[in-house]
Amino acid sequence: MLASCLLAQGFMDSPDLSILSFVRVPDEVIRKRLLIDGDGAGDDRKINVLLKSFTKWCNSPGTPEEGFMQYQRMLGTLAQCEFSMGKTLMVYDMNLREMENYEKIYSNIEQNIMSAHEKIAECKKEIQRAKRIRKNRQEYDALAKVIQQHPDRHETLKQLEALDKELQQLSHIKENVDAKLELRKKQFHVLLSTIQELQQTLENDEKSDDDNNQESPAENGE
Repeated sequence: MLASCLLAQGFMDSPDLSILSFVRVPDEVIRKRLLIDGDGAGDDRKINVLLKSFTKWCNSPGTPEEGFMQYQRMLGTLAQCEFSMGKTLMVYDMNLREMENYEKIYSNIEQNIMSAHEKIAECKKEIQRAKRIRKNRQEYDALAKVIQQHPDRHETLKQLEALDKELQQLSHIKENVDAKLELRKKQFHVLLSTIQELQQTLENDEKSDDDNNQESPAENGE
């Protein structure tokens, strides 16, 4: 088809090598290039104009010089469409990378939530240990009162000293447990705040993407 058009235009007798090389391009390649559609504004119009120009160029009875100039203009329009398609592909690749990044963020959030559950379980265990220590201390206090009422003061004093040491150790252990529990509560609060901030950021990003997607069809319609 293209070769017959060029013969009708008299291009086969032209010494221009670029024209002769264009004749060798298969029709399928030209069709694929003409069917390229970009997402930018005006791409559809450019392709329609290019198709009309191509049809007019094939059927035009003008001189080879006029046909060659029109052919160069078509190549320029085709290059613009290909450039627009390249930009669209770049945006598509960027969106893919952004989605991968979001998936990583979601994965990190899930891991943080699992870690938070584990820390909560540890804190519950520490609370149970603290309760047991408190109960033991109360029992030791009650036992100390009973010992104080014992008639043998010397033996009672020895027992009281032993109980005193044990109570001091238990008190020290309880203080350590209370301090550690308070630290875990603060860490857990910071972790929850971070997770909420991440979720808010993701919701804002999704809302921004939805707004951009709604604006794009409106611009294409214009």
